[in-house]
Amino acid sequence: MIGDDPGVQCSAAGCPAEASWRVNWRNPRIHTADRVKVWLACDAHRSTLADYLGTRGFPVLVSPLDSPVDAVPTASS
Repeated sequence: MIGDDPGVQCSAAGCPAEASWRVNWRNPRIHTADRVKVWLACDAHRSTLADYLGTRGFPVLVSPLDSPVDAVPTASS
């Protein structure tokens, strides 16, 4: 609804929980090192989302939601 603040919701499909983590990632085949994409995660989905990206060979860096978006390392972590 317009004017309502929905907060920051977890990016996991169907998850209504509030996010508390950033999952910073990039696809090195199509993104330059300075292009960082961000998924938001709740505590329950933090590992699931990071693992999903990591198994595809994408560099991933998980950080607290209130921290700035960091550069993603060149190798998966």
